[in-house]
Formats: sequence, structure tokens, C-alpha cells
Amino acid sequence: MKDFINNLTTGFGIKDVLDILIVALIVYKVLDFIRETRAQQLVKGLFVLVAAFLVSDALHLYTLNWILRGTMTIGVVALIILFQPELRRGLEYMGRGRFMPNKLNRINSDKSKKMIDEFVKAADECSANMTGVLLVIEREVSLGDIADTGTIIDAEISAQMIGNIFYKGAPLHDGAAIVRGDRIYAAGCVLPLTDNKDLNKDLGTRHRAGIGITENSDAVTIIVSEENGVISVAQGGRLTRFLDSKGLEKLLINLYLSNENDEKRPISFLKNVVGGKQNDKK
Repeated sequence: MKDFINNLTTGFGIKDVLDILIVALIVYKVLDFIRETRAQQLVKGLFVLVAAFLVSDALHLYTLNWILRGTMTIGVVALIILFQPELRRGLEYMGRGRFMPNKLNRINSDKSKKMIDEFVKAADECSANMTGVLLVIEREVSLGDIADTGTIIDAEISAQMIGNIFYKGAPLHDGAAIVRGDRIYAAGCVLPLTDNKDLNKDLGTRHRAGIGITENSDAVTIIVSEENGVISVAQGGRLTRFLDSKGLEKLLINLYLSNENDEKRPISFLKNVVGGKQNDKK
């Protein structure tokens, strides 16, 4: 036993410690990334499959073991297909990294504060008038392909402009507006809908589209319900509802003026509510 311990400690160097730490960090990051997403359920199913394979091998259940072995042979391709959205999002997450400055942080603070005021004012006015709003704030992941589905307007950000875009009956109201930097880049854009089956059934297309774009990018979406005027924000595939002007202002300040660049950073001053009890048919 002493010889085993001596051999283990003798052959264990700084490189081995570094190797273990790197692997542990990777595992931690992967688990943290898939936490509370659809991938979490897929990973649980994968663990069940592997456990069944090991048990069948230990108990010499040859038929079951043969089936599971065949399933795992093609499992790599199946995993790539099943995890495609998560893999894409993970690669984008790594590509952004903390060493890359946030686009929004490159806007000077005075201009950011003015933009925030206009966003809040527009949300309040549209909420009071029951005007539906779907405003997407682009961050590190480019939304050029989404902007191509609408009309390029390249307009200055103002509450009046946002109100005009989403005014019922206006040519571009039935779609999303893309905010790029300090400009409203495009309007009337078509967004991908979320595939999340756990959302409240009362949520309509506007909310599902607002959530969907945040699942496929690091964008943040401001949504105003046409049915009840409720202000919501979608970020990282999560929907925060029933915001007042102060809550929306705090969120936008955190988005534009914080030096953090992590889309999964929790918003401590808000309560995340996936779904809701009020209707939004639009």
C-alpha cells in the first residue's frame, strides 16, 4: 500500500494538477450551460441509456446489450442532431468570451442613458395604448439574417419612432424591430418561434417569437402585449413578465452600462416568470 501511495505521489506533478483542473472546469461549464434548458432532459436520458448499457453488460443480458450497443454506435450522429441548437449556442457563447468587449458597452454612457429613457417611454406609452411591441436588441451575435426578412430603416432611436413602427395599421407593425448599436436597424422582421413546450398556453405568437430569438442568440427582447399592455423582457430563453417602468429601466441599465458580458447572468432584481396567466393572442 505504501509503495502504491509513493508511486502515485511521485508520478503526480503540476501538469497533472493543471490537467485535472482544466477538465473539472470544462465539466462545470458544460453542466452550468445546459442547466434549466432542454438539453438537461436530453442529458438525463443519455445517462439512463449508458447506465442501462453497463447493467446489461454486467448481468450478461446479451440481447439488450446488443441493442444498446447498436444504439450507442449511431448515438454520436443522433446527439449532434438533437443538440444542434444547444451546440450552436454553446459555440457562440465560447466565441464571444469575456476577452471580447460587449457591443453595447462601446456606446458612451450619455447616449446609452438617452436610449434607455426612450425605450422605457415607448414601452409605457404602448402599454397604455394597448399597442403590441416586439423590439429586439442585438448584442454580440449578429442578427443580419433576421434583419433581411424585414425592411432596413436605420432610424434614430426614439419613443415616437418606436410608436410609429408598431402603430396598428402601420406597414411594419406586424413584425419585430431590430436595434443595432444606437440605431433601429430594421423593422417588420420575422423571428423564429420557441419550441419550449412548457410555456403557458395563453402566450401568443409575439411572446413565443420574442423568446425564440433569445434561444438562438444573445439578444434581449422587449415585448408589450397588444391584448393587455403587459410589458415583458425575454433573455436567454427566459421570459420576465409584468414589468413596470422602473423594472424595465433597471434591466436596460444592467444591459447597457454593466461591464459584464454573460447572457446567462441572473437578474437579481427581477423575478423570472416563464409564462403567465394573462392572454396575448398576438
